[in-house]
This record gives sequence, C-alpha cells and structure tokens, in this order.
Amino acid sequence: MNNPISPLPADPHTAFVGHRILAAGALSDVALAVRQAMDEGHDATILVFDDLSGKQVDLDLSGNHAAIAERHRVRIDPAAPAPEAPASLVDDAQPRGRGRPKLGVVAREVTLLPRHWDWLGAQPGGASVVLRKLVEQARRDNEAQDRRRERQEAAYRFMSSMAGNLPGFEEATRALYANDRERFTQQIAGWPEDVRGYAMGLAWGAPDEAAAG
Repeated sequence: MNNPISPLPADPHTAFVGHRILAAGALSDVALAVRQAMDEGHDATILVFDDLSGKQVDLDLSGNHAAIAERHRVRIDPAAPAPEAPASLVDDAQPRGRGRPKLGVVAREVTLLPRHWDWLGAQPGGASVVLRKLVEQARRDNEAQDRRRERQEAAYRFMSSMAGNLPGFEEATRALYANDRERFTQQIAGWPEDVRGYAMGLAWGAPDEAAAG
C-alpha cells in the first residue's frame, strides 16, 4: 500500500538549535517545536529561517500552544482577489472604445524616443499590444537568471547568519555568486551537516549529495 505524499506547507520554515535542525515544516509547527525546546530548557541559540527567502524569522511564543499555533498559521482567504496583472503601458494614440473591457490592464505613462514610437506604431496591434508582448518575452528570457539570483540571495542570507564564522565562508560566497556548485561544495565540506545541506538546498534546490561524503 502506497503512503500518500504530504503536500509541502505554504509557508515552509526551518528552525536550527545551534548548527542542528530542530524542526522543519509549516511556521506554526516550527513555532510549537521551538516553544517546546525552550520549555525543555535548551540553552543554545535557536534561529528560524524562511525556506523560500533564507530570511531569519522572529517568533512570538507568548501564550499557550493553541495561541502560538494560531498566531503563526498562514491564512489563505479563498475570496481574496487575485494578484494584480502586470501593469501595461497604454498607447494614448489608441483610444479605448466605449464599453471595451479593461481586462485588468493598468494605464501608466511611458516615455520613448520618437524613433521608438515610430517603430511601435508600425507594428500590428498598436503600441500597447507590442509593449506587452515585449515585456512578457523579456520576463520569460530572464526567468532562469532571476530565479538563480533569488536562490543566491536566499543562500547568502542564511549563510551570513549561520556560517559567517565557519571556515571557507568567504570562498563559498564567491563560488555561490559565480554559480560554481562544485567549488561551493568543496568550500562547505567541513561545515556541520545540517547547515551544509540547508545552504545547498537554498542555493541549488537540491540536497547536499555532493558534500555528504
């Protein structure tokens, strides 16, 4: 019989006690684990990190367990409006017809050189359509680069908090921003296992397989 795979929480977080992972999961669950560790008398520093951004998170552990869980539970309102569509640049030379649906677009001013306007005006569909297509194409073209930059920034935030005094930190940082996974793995090989694995996961979205040995 196959066991169902539990879905990832909408707000994945990880708590470290010293250099060891104490708990991982939804923020409410992690907060309760931290509170329990404190109640049991753990005197080591406990830090909690957002698994998506690498940012350190402060917890409010006052009150009973039910209050703590409720306070740190992510609320997803099904009636909440969808995120606003990317702002479009509307061509003032193309007046909107009466009764034409807005389709979620937002009018904003844009300044271009005359030759740019001439080129846009010669394209099928008008300037607004062409500009939207250009923006979407640029987003697609840069998606991988933007995602890599986000991962690098997340890993660096975590490393600065947890590994700033560990050997190889500076060289590991250089390798991180050079997108050199092999050199990064070599530089963090001597770090505590949980710190090493979490940093690798933030930086490349994969377990620390290369450094585990």
